Amino acid sequence: MGLKLFIFLGLFCVTSVLGFGVDPALCINVFDELTLGEGFDGVTQVQGFHSESRAFHFQGSSREVKAPEDVSERMLQKLRGRREFTVVVTLKQEHFNSGVILSIHHSEQRFLELESSGQRSEVRLHYRTKGQKAHTEVFPYSLADGQWHKVSVAVSASHIILHVDCNRIYERVVEIPFMDIPEDTTFWLGQRSSAHGFFKGVMQDVQILVMPQGFISQCPDLNRTCPTCNDFHGLVQKIMELQDILAKTSSKLSRAEEMMNGLDGCYCERTCSVKGVIYREDESLTDGCRNCTCTNGTVQCETISCPPPQCPADTTPAYVKGACCMECQPVCHFGEEELVEGDQKAVHYNSGRCQLSECRERTMHRVVMTSPCPELNCPESEEVTLTDRCCKVCRGHDFCAEGHGCVENSDCINLEAGACCSCKDGFRPLRDDNAYCEDIDECAEGKHYCRENTMCVNTPGSFMCVCHTGYIRIDDYCCTEHDECVSGLHSCAQNALCFNTVGGHSCSCKPGYTGNGTICKAMCDGLCQNGGTCISPNNCICQLGFTGKSCETDIDECFHGFVECDDKAICVNLPGWYHCECRDGYHDNGLFSTNGESCIDINECKTGRNTCANDTVCFNLEGGYDCRCPHGRNCTGDCIHDNKVKHNGQIWVLDNDRCSVCSCQTGRVMCRRMVCDCENPTADLFCCPECDPRLSSQCLHQNGLLTYGSGESWVENCQQCQCLQGQVDCWPLLCPHVDCEFTVVPEGECCARCVTDPCQADTIRNNITKTCMDGHGIQRFSGSSWVKHSTECTLCQCKNGHICCSVDPMCL
Repeated sequence: MGLKLFIFLGLFCVTSVLGFGVDPALCINVFDELTLGEGFDGVTQVQGFHSESRAFHFQGSSREVKAPEDVSERMLQKLRGRREFTVVVTLKQEHFNSGVILSIHHSEQRFLELESSGQRSEVRLHYRTKGQKAHTEVFPYSLADGQWHKVSVAVSASHIILHVDCNRIYERVVEIPFMDIPEDTTFWLGQRSSAHGFFKGVMQDVQILVMPQGFISQCPDLNRTCPTCNDFHGLVQKIMELQDILAKTSSKLSRAEEMMNGLDGCYCERTCSVKGVIYREDESLTDGCRNCTCTNGTVQCETISCPPPQCPADTTPAYVKGACCMECQPVCHFGEEELVEGDQKAVHYNSGRCQLSECRERTMHRVVMTSPCPELNCPESEEVTLTDRCCKVCRGHDFCAEGHGCVENSDCINLEAGACCSCKDGFRPLRDDNAYCEDIDECAEGKHYCRENTMCVNTPGSFMCVCHTGYIRIDDYCCTEHDECVSGLHSCAQNALCFNTVGGHSCSCKPGYTGNGTICKAMCDGLCQNGGTCISPNNCICQLGFTGKSCETDIDECFHGFVECDDKAICVNLPGWYHCECRDGYHDNGLFSTNGESCIDINECKTGRNTCANDTVCFNLEGGYDCRCPHGRNCTGDCIHDNKVKHNGQIWVLDNDRCSVCSCQTGRVMCRRMVCDCENPTADLFCCPECDPRLSSQCLHQNGLLTYGSGESWVENCQQCQCLQGQVDCWPLLCPHVDCEFTVVPEGECCARCVTDPCQADTIRNNITKTCMDGHGIQRFSGSSWVKHSTECTLCQCKNGHICCSVDPMCL
């Protein structure tokens, strides 16, 4: 399958842009969207590179060119979710200015920011990766030279191209930018915020084109009709999605087959069970004094309403076993009494003889006793004569045990000469013999005793008084306020104070902590610098490589002898780090060993990296070279520098770096940085920023609480920052080179380290030829992810042939 994919991709080609005309729906014209020139201080319209569109001069540091919320949302709607876009601008930036061309950020998260640093001669593209990590791509190039430049940065999935003046300067493969931009994201032009990153110079034609190869709108001669990197990534992504759909469909089919096999021969009808009898859907039944229906597996009942019976002559209303309402029954006359079918009557004579009669078919019939009466074990005074039987019983006889008609929520009660029904507590009779009873809703009828801070809830035969939220029970009927603070059932943070309130509680951070009470963070005077973390009031935990109360001091690993570099390398201290850098005259052989063992000699004579004049001969030395005069000649000792002859002993300042002083010494050029003497009033403040005492040259830290003097440096969010004459310039910290397949950036650190376990890595060199086989037997590309078979929350990912699974935090 992999071979077919690559053959298909090799044949695939699309026309990305057929001409340099741009569809307005694909173009974000920033000047037009912001209606620039209307009410923005520090921005004035000037003559541009050409006269076909407006140009604006950005100056000063008190401006605030920020898009209104509705305008920002309208622009970002075109960019949101895109994997292919181009930022184009024509600009003329002031010498040595470091400023932001445009910035799209949410809080401290930069989703897209283009920056030009004149201090370090760099173009920087800041964005967030798919893994929600900040990334900065640095292109060494100077735009801040006071000249007009056409600049475009084209992004196509993992492919970035930088064009300057229609020349392709850089082309790189990077981590794919993540453009799922939140709705309340801000859009700035010519600055990062109201306090930082001020661009100084003129800008024209600032646009974002959401299309492939958008740079051709600026340089039509570069028009191409080839597939872009995004096209390739799109095809790979579609294949991954199809693989995932296939896996999910296979899983669903497998489960469906299992269910169907279990359902063979089954008729799935929901039934109801009442007193051991099964009733089908919509089947009706009578349960005592209720008419019921089986509906969707649940019995739903209504109380039967009994109308007064209208009985004809020689009949009388009477209850019949199994029926709720009275029915008309034929009567028998026994003296002055009326008896119904089945009633018995005993006549006791003084002689001791007894005659028992029963009402049958409207006539009293004599009942012949077939067995004698049982012998009683009680005194004669305790014997009771009954009217419905000839045999006497002892006082306290259990008539209920002989059988009774007390049915629903009714109890049988023994009397002296018989039994009767009585409704249970909390129930009322549905008929006058109390054989059937219904529940009394004490809550609805106000027959409860629930008091303050409670809610009455009806139960069969009774009720409950439930405490309101935030209250605790005193007795069955009363509740009082629940003190969550005392019981510990509160949501306050460990470093917060809990205050009990009516029906709840409130939280407030303790002194020395800040937050909303449920989350409290420690505060440190001056804050923790260089990425340190404040763990308790005025107590900072520093990142590796820093020390001090506020982590303000960099540990110089080189000075303290923590590092031992090879003799061909020199230890170079970095903020929070160090590395062994090859000495002058040496370069790395490509192995990048940490201690400098991979440094080898540069043959300056063969490579042409020497400055010997034509009258001398270059002679390579270990770590350097020598310009030797042939025997019998009189050599001048001059040097060749930038294709110009410099005389022996001559001293000059570099054309492209006024802070470096060079000299010619017997054919060899020696350069060094200018020595700063702050006591000298004529000191060059650009080369010696530390000598600048002006308040206007100070800089404000990103947190807005610290100030730095010109020339001072600090570390913030894994960036090296420097203040130069009132302008802050930040660039990614220099990290040692790591040449391995799997890397991870440990928590609290800025530089990647090699790991052997791919499942611990947060960055891998994806190799599409190294695939994985998932639980469905489907081949997965490296970088693809899926939900593990027969689970819902286990997410698996293919990392260069290795399957790594973990619980998806979104499921928790």
